[in-house]
Formats: sequence, structure tokens, C-alpha cells
Amino acid sequence: MFIELEIETLTFGGRGLGRHNGKAVFVPYTAPGDRVRCRATHDRAHFVEAQLYEMLQPSRLRRTPPCPVAGVCGGCDWQHLPYDEQLRWKERLFHEQLLRTGVASIDALLPIAAAPDEWAYRNRMQFKCRQTQEGFVAGFYRHASHYVVDAPFCRLAIPAIQATYEFLRKALPDAPRPDAIPQVDVSCSDDLSTSVLLHVLPDACSPVRGWLQATAGQGGFAAAVQSGRKQSIEMVTGDAGLVTVVDSPPLSLRIGAGGFAQVNPDQNRRLVDAVVAAAALSGRERVLDLFCGVGNFTLPLARRADSVVGVESYAPAIVDAVANASRHAIGNVTFHAEPAEGAALRHGPFDLVLLDPPRTGAYPVMRDLLELRPRRILYVSCDPVTLTRDLQPLVHNGYRVITSRPFDLFPQTWHVESLTVLERHD
Repeated sequence: MFIELEIETLTFGGRGLGRHNGKAVFVPYTAPGDRVRCRATHDRAHFVEAQLYEMLQPSRLRRTPPCPVAGVCGGCDWQHLPYDEQLRWKERLFHEQLLRTGVASIDALLPIAAAPDEWAYRNRMQFKCRQTQEGFVAGFYRHASHYVVDAPFCRLAIPAIQATYEFLRKALPDAPRPDAIPQVDVSCSDDLSTSVLLHVLPDACSPVRGWLQATAGQGGFAAAVQSGRKQSIEMVTGDAGLVTVVDSPPLSLRIGAGGFAQVNPDQNRRLVDAVVAAAALSGRERVLDLFCGVGNFTLPLARRADSVVGVESYAPAIVDAVANASRHAIGNVTFHAEPAEGAALRHGPFDLVLLDPPRTGAYPVMRDLLELRPRRILYVSCDPVTLTRDLQPLVHNGYRVITSRPFDLFPQTWHVESLTVLERHD
């Protein structure tokens, strides 16, 4: 079924919204003011999901995406919007989510922190691979599919990553089992050195490992292989993690292969600085950092607190966190490899709790926080929906949102990071 309509607004998830016969119609890769013909893919009771078929009249807000596979590759949702429009919509959608759910008042909502560069910001990329009858293909999944779109470059990648990727695109077809390599991860440290994590099917790991060692030597990058879950990661040559720098004076943090790091190092540094400022530590506080990773926030806070406890369920990240603290002689911090749920009560009391959960949020932790009742809570979120869900028990039980600010760590996409500051009001 084909539908003609005008796009009225953008929605959480990045899609444009128009209306047809009383139903909302969601269309990716559109902008407010577009007049489009779209094809319905799922006709629900109250809304329709559709694909853009033809642009009848483009919106004045549009620009021509500079990437040749924009709208085909599933990586970028908003390349067709100028960057100032992306920022305007991210800020608007974030603010609307907090206001609509009643967790914050309008005076607590701060303007979005723009990225210094809308391009070439990512220090980690995942490239999908497939051996086809026509040859080896490397690039990214098409939107909502596992079809690999051949992409010789990505404008979001830091140039050093792009150079390593171009080298690998030429080398991978000659690997012993290119059909057994579904994904390549390329990371770049702040010193512009690169590392590669090659995902390999278990039966091909042995021959590919030897080839990768020689190839990494030629390409000048560190390398590791992964043949299953993260526990299967094996170093092949060099240190296949990455190093990023935060805080002032500088703290260099090592993140091992397979570990989590924010993909936008410039904006991550800005976010760390905002967390430190919001914490407003005097040097006497006891602090808890949940979902602490390798110490991205933990160690800057420890420099300014009496003591800090970091909790992270991924044990290799805790190994890196301990090493990062030791490297910088930060001795007032302890790390625990355990779930976040219950940690506040196991290790409390605390004056300040920081949490930086994954996209699924940290709803079970809210009960712990309401029992512990720290004076201040800082919540770093990458999903406004789970953020507002988690904040509701707090704001209904004695806490107030002092400030909440979106940070654009992901230009060309609809995704947004944020920092929310809550204080207890007894």
C-alpha cells in the first residue's frame, strides 16, 4: 500500500511522522515539511510503519547527505538534516520526554552540548563483512536487516580508523577463511594508534590468527581475535585495546579489547568535566560509581573525594580500572566486579552516587537508592525513555531534578547522551 502525506514532525527514534486517514505514519529518513510517497510495511491498529518510496517535495530543512550510502546504510538516521537542525530536534525531543513524564520542570532543562565536529568523531567502528558470489563485501548493515551494504569509507570515523579500514578491505579477501569473518572492530587511541578485533567463527580461528599477525605487522596496528563471547578474545599482536585521556591534569585510561568506551572522545571529556562540576566535591565525601567501566568517571571523582567505590559487572573492565588507578597512584578508590543491583547497600553509606547504565537503564537500582538516600545522585544516560522511567521513583520519593542536560555524542544519528543531577529534599 502506497501513501502520500506531509511529514509534520520528528519523533523519538529518528523517524518522521505524518498522518493518513487519522493514523500516525512513521517514515525513516524524512524531515518536517517533506511531501512524500511511502510504502506501508506494517499497518497497526493506531499507526503505520512505512518506508520512503519517493520524495515528492523536499522540505526546506533538508540538505543533500554527503555520504553516498546515506539512507541505505543503517548507521546514520539524520545526515539529511543540517547539524543545527539535528541539535534543535535532539534538544526538543529530550526536553519533551522529561516534561511529558513529569520528572523535571522546564527551568531544570539545559541546552544541548553540541559536538565540536559533526564528522570524523568516532574512535571505534564495527564493520560487517560477508563473502558473496561476487566477492568479499565490507561495510554496514542496511537499515533493519542483516544485508551488508558495501561501504569503502565512513565519514564518522576518525581518519586513523579510516586508514586501517581501507587497508583491511584490501587484505581481508586474501584471508584463509574470509567467509568465517562476520565483523571487524577498529579502535583508535588518542595518540592515533589503531587496533583491530577480528570476529572469527571458531573452526577458522587457528588459520586466521596466523594470517592476522602477519597482516597487522604490515598494516601497523595491534590485533586480537574473538571466536564467541567476549571471554573468547585472544591477543594476537600488540595491545588491542585503546587509550583515551580525561580530566585535568590528564588521566590516561586503558580500555581492553572488547571493553566499553564512549565513541566520541572529545565529548566524553566534556561529559567527564560536567560530572566533576556537578558532583561539587569538597574532599570529604564518600562516592559510589555504578556501571563504572574502566574508571572513566571514577578516577576523576576520586581525585576530589575522600573515597570512591566503583562497581562494574564486566570483570575485565575492573582489571583495567584497577590498573588505571595504579598507573596514576590514585589510592582512595576500590573496585568490585559485581552487579550494580544491591551494591549501594552492600558498600554504603555514600554521600554521592553516580550511575552510567547501558541503554536498558537501572530501574532495579532505584530501590537501593531510595533506601540508601544519598544527598546527591548523578545519572548519565544514553536513553531518555529508560532515564525517565528510572527517575520517577526518585522524584516521587523525596528527590528533585536540579538540572538535566543532553550531550550530543552521536552526530548524524538521533541518539543522545545526558547528565541529570538530583538532590534529596527532606
